[in-house]
Amino acid sequence: MSATDPIPGLSACLTDRELEILRLLAAGHTVKTIAARLENSETAINERLRSARRKTGVGSSRELARLLDTPENCDKNIDLSNARSVGKDREHTAAIGARGSKGMIVMLITIPLAAAGLMLAAAPSAEQAAAPTAVASAASQPLPLAGSWSLDTSQMPANERPQRVTIAFDAAPDGKWKTRVEIVAPDGSRRYSESTAALDGVAVPITGNMDFIDSVALRQPAPDTLVMTLGKAGARVSTRVYTVAKDRESMTETIVWSGNSREKLETTHFNRMD
Repeated sequence: MSATDPIPGLSACLTDRELEILRLLAAGHTVKTIAARLENSETAINERLRSARRKTGVGSSRELARLLDTPENCDKNIDLSNARSVGKDREHTAAIGARGSKGMIVMLITIPLAAAGLMLAAAPSAEQAAAPTAVASAASQPLPLAGSWSLDTSQMPANERPQRVTIAFDAAPDGKWKTRVEIVAPDGSRRYSESTAALDGVAVPITGNMDFIDSVALRQPAPDTLVMTLGKAGARVSTRVYTVAKDRESMTETIVWSGNSREKLETTHFNRMD
């Protein structure tokens, strides 16, 4: 994927002006400087940002801007502290780093639940009326995400590497997704979770023996893309974007962790099992 469109499914439902505003936001601009640059009002800029959040299900404009601005090289930490001058266009390379051993364990536990959903829901505007129609029309076709997936653990430290992490998606005719997750830890202990969520961004409870997260929800801006947030006790844990490859045999997960003084991005990979 290119630097201008790193997550095609996420940007597909946005207008050119919305993308332009989000890219300026990612480059360090504020709503005020964007309004001045585009010769528009701050109210109009804020309305464009709200529209983009409604369409993608991402609850933060700056978080959405970071997702759209993510390059292919995902090995270093993002740091927007070196902001560009507001009079210059973006020349920005976000770098992503590993969270370390402790972060990897948390990721292994929470990744499978991510495929269930996004907590932040909003009513669609007239501008995005075509997006749900496009997703609904794909229901009668083979769904890229449906089936069973296995986490690629080959790049993880050997002493932390789980024996197995699997996710199974089952799309029902009513538009809801049933998700079954199983994690087999290095010591052989097992954890599982189950959830059923519609594509409406409404949070639903999780059943099973995973206590790190208690609710998930789901939005699908494109048939091959899921945008979701994991929650615990009403607080957001992370926002994730899952993108299925064109051959439908592999899936990339992009994670934006919340609650840190400096947000970071991570990527993991899954392979189809069936």
